[in-house]
Amino acid sequence: MKNVTDSFVSLGRWPSAGSFGFNTDILATNPINLSVVLGVLIFFGKGVLNDLLDNRKQRILNTIRNSEELRGGAIEQLEKARARLRKVKTEAARFRVNQYSEAERERVNLINSTYKTLEQLENYKNESLRFEQQRAINQVRQRVFQQALRGALETLNSCLNKELHLRTISANIRLFRSMKELTN
Repeated sequence: MKNVTDSFVSLGRWPSAGSFGFNTDILATNPINLSVVLGVLIFFGKGVLNDLLDNRKQRILNTIRNSEELRGGAIEQLEKARARLRKVKTEAARFRVNQYSEAERERVNLINSTYKTLEQLENYKNESLRFEQQRAINQVRQRVFQQALRGALETLNSCLNKELHLRTISANIRLFRSMKELTN
C-alpha cells in the first residue's frame, strides 16, 4: 500500500512543463473536481439511475400486484374454508340430532321391551300361582276323599255283618258279569 501512495505523491511533484499534471493543492482543486465528477455522473448516470429506479419501481409494483393476487386468493380460500366449516357444523348438528333421536328411540325400545318382559314374568308368576293353587286344591281334595273313604269303610265295616258282606260281593260280581257280556 505504501508503494501506491508513494507513486501518487511522486506524480504530484513532477514539474509542470506545459503539459498535463496533477495539482496537489486540495483546497483549489476539490470543488472543481467534485463539480466535474458530479456533472459527469449526472449526465451519464441519469439514464442508468432512471433505468434502475424504473426497474425497482416495476419490481415493487409487481410485488404489490402479486401480493394483492395472493391476498385475493387467500380471501377466497378463507371463504371456502368458512363455507366448509359451516357445512361441517351443520352436518355435526344434524348428526347430533340424529344421534339424540336414535338414543331416544333406543331408550323407548328398551323401556317397551322391559315392560313386555315384566308382563311375561307377571304372567308366568300368575300361571305358577294358579298351578300351585290347583295342586294344593287337588291335594286337599285327595286328602278329603281319602278321609271320607276311610270314614265310609269304617262305617261299612262296623255296619256290615257276614251275610250282608256276602250279598254285596255277590251283587258286585253279577254287575261285573253283566258288564262283561255287554262289552263282548
